[in-house]
Amino acid sequence: MTAAGSTTHPVPASASGRPATARRLLYVTEEQTAALVDEDLAMEAARTAFAATVDGTSFPSLAVHGSDPRNRFTLKPSASATHAGVKIGTYWPDNPEHGLPRHHSTLLLFDQTNGRIAVVLEVGGANAYRTAAADALAVDLLARTDSTTLAVFGTGHQAAYEVEAVSRTRPVTEVLVVGRTAERAERTAAALTANGHHARSVDAEEACSRADVIVTVTTATTDDPPLFEAAWVRPGTHISCMGADGPGKRELPPELFGRARVFCDLPEQARRMGESRHAPARTVLTPLGEVLTGHTTGRIDDNDITVFDSSGIGVQDLYLGLALLKKMDISL
Repeated sequence: MTAAGSTTHPVPASASGRPATARRLLYVTEEQTAALVDEDLAMEAARTAFAATVDGTSFPSLAVHGSDPRNRFTLKPSASATHAGVKIGTYWPDNPEHGLPRHHSTLLLFDQTNGRIAVVLEVGGANAYRTAAADALAVDLLARTDSTTLAVFGTGHQAAYEVEAVSRTRPVTEVLVVGRTAERAERTAAALTANGHHARSVDAEEACSRADVIVTVTTATTDDPPLFEAAWVRPGTHISCMGADGPGKRELPPELFGRARVFCDLPEQARRMGESRHAPARTVLTPLGEVLTGHTTGRIDDNDITVFDSSGIGVQDLYLGLALLKKMDISL
């Protein structure tokens, strides 16, 4: 395989004895996809993907760990009427010691005529846009239209993508940053300010008491206390939970579910590995795609507290990959 992006593999003769046609495997590098992706492409792919969850088949994800239990990866399968694939998302916590990001993603798309891999796309950077697009879509569908104050819990690389995406959806005038330490929060707020946002670091209680929209994008687990107390959240707030995407993770106080209307990407998956794993059994989980397509109502009242539980679905990766290929004038 070459950096140019494709390679030819010899194929043995068929059962009839005739030589089989050689196939070409397309390889799209991290550098290529990072140069192609932007907020508009990711948002359009998200809209298409969530709409497809209503009438199409959505497969739940599988989260496992590597040979070292600290290293985790997730398999997100997907299929449409015409395409199918699987994304492998990895989290290797020691990568910064080697000058690499902790997260990476690789998308494999199948040749539908023979079941072999047709395309390999490295989508580590593009995945950050993809995750933020799901958040922005939820905000667009569920948050009050007059939302101007955004609180973000988390100071990792994903936080900036979430702020940018939400700010394209609502007229955000202030960003409140909450981190594990004041130093991290101040550093993140300074970086956001340098990118044109009015941002400052605050504690969790002030963030919740002032926010119209709350985004949680942390690595918090059930061994950690919830990021904030349920009583601190104001009526009318929308909360996008982007960090709890595997068993053992948790960001929200369980008591909040009793005050909120809860939406998710896939109910079956949200109950198994999302934030809703910690919700009471009676909690109703509404797929976001049903709101997008008008099959059900999102926010009913300005005083509603709405929660979007995002554990990530493979169909969003599928449509993101197809959008990237289309931008390269490549079709499967």
